Amino acid sequence: MNRRQLFQGIGAAVASCMLPNLAQAQSSNRLGMAKELFQADLRLTPLRGYQGQDVRCDQAWVEGKIPSDLRGDFFRNGPGLFERGGQRYHHWFDGDGMVHAWRFTDQGVSHQARFVRTKKFIAEQQAGEFLVPAFGTAIKPKIPLRSSDTMNTANTNVIKMDGRLYALWEGGSAHALDAQSLATQELVTWSPELAGMPFSAHPKVEADGTMWNFGTMMGKLILYKISKQGKLLQHHVMNAPNSAMVHDFVISQNHLIFMFSPISLNMDAVRSGQSMVDSMEWKAQESTKVLVIEKADFSRTRLMELPAMMLFHFGNAWEENQTIHLDFVKSKDLGNFKEWMPKMMQGLDVKHDVASPTFLQIDLRTKHIKISERTEVVEFPRVDPRVVGQRNRFLFYPLAAPSANNDALNGVMRLDLQTGKTDQFDFGTRMRLEEHVVVPKAGSSRESEVWLVGVGFDVQRQTSFGSVFDGENLSAGPVALAHLPYWTPHCFHGNFYSA
Repeated sequence: MNRRQLFQGIGAAVASCMLPNLAQAQSSNRLGMAKELFQADLRLTPLRGYQGQDVRCDQAWVEGKIPSDLRGDFFRNGPGLFERGGQRYHHWFDGDGMVHAWRFTDQGVSHQARFVRTKKFIAEQQAGEFLVPAFGTAIKPKIPLRSSDTMNTANTNVIKMDGRLYALWEGGSAHALDAQSLATQELVTWSPELAGMPFSAHPKVEADGTMWNFGTMMGKLILYKISKQGKLLQHHVMNAPNSAMVHDFVISQNHLIFMFSPISLNMDAVRSGQSMVDSMEWKAQESTKVLVIEKADFSRTRLMELPAMMLFHFGNAWEENQTIHLDFVKSKDLGNFKEWMPKMMQGLDVKHDVASPTFLQIDLRTKHIKISERTEVVEFPRVDPRVVGQRNRFLFYPLAAPSANNDALNGVMRLDLQTGKTDQFDFGTRMRLEEHVVVPKAGSSRESEVWLVGVGFDVQRQTSFGSVFDGENLSAGPVALAHLPYWTPHCFHGNFYSA
């Protein structure tokens, strides 16, 4: 699909999507926030957030053609509500979680989104105001803070195990959801002694369904090994390097690998009433710690150091001849986290520090680390789910293409690690993209035989869309776009589960 074909006929999207509860589809007036809380930059409309309503579109308007073998559910999760009682959150990470289901069937593409009914969400909806502190917004508690789950927003990722959905937030418990209705069911306790313990929003699932995850709290690292049926197989609590935020990790064939950026938490600032984000301090003179843990024996570890660097997301890791190869997306420091995101939450579309693909080779015998970097501006790296923890040749990213304003993600990129070549598509300034995930084509065996599926926002039309690319030919443009008659709040992460 070329650029002209891509945009031709988009104006029919709203009329083509006749859904029973169209009255729930939001207008900019209904969801408009007070001008002093959110500016009117139309490029950031999804960050206005919803007011707590669920939405549904039974038949998205499809431009192009959905591949006949792409059938299943694409679940997404992200913060969807940012304002109550005339107060607006200061940080993107604070919003209440909203889980989305894009369903690809023989009848077409549908969309459904529901807020996770956490205890926090229910209590604050009833009260019409914020009741508990948020990660990046200082709020005086108005109800008892019995555990981290009192503040749990369930807003970062959503995974499926044995037919059940789990909405994840790294500071506390997972929330179980019904996979069809998206109704919230219960908080998940993997074992009695782990009740309320942190459970990261970035679990790693191997090809056989085994899931690894972690949590961090007060200098401790909690490790989880869970079966594909959702049963806890093993857990372990250990001392870990100090870092106020560890968002992601990565697995290889035999190891779990963590990187601890030099971020300290000023407890005096916390006690004085500042938010966690405002209390974080970047220690540029200190090192980033690399911790390698053996899967077979959690007590066997190696600790190494690198210069100070910031990262949120890993791609993959694999090992050969006692050397671990891994990749992540590297940024400079906490600048984006503490300065750009609060401005973005005001509706200000400003320049920010960029993140780029970065690669490590860790020699387990000598503890020597070789680091290399590329210059593309990217985020949210993904690999074929069949090679998680195994050697991979390709990486996929949303990309800030040359046409992007303010380094916004407006394209997609595949990186061939064997040749160093890239395959890219640029939407131009009209579209802004979220994370895209890799979906193996039915019956395929090669790593490159995949669909790349994601979500984007059409700035001109002020509507959201699902996108499908052929992973072997991104530069040809999307093979299909599934347009909604409304915009949806930006999500963080999700996964596709084939039918």
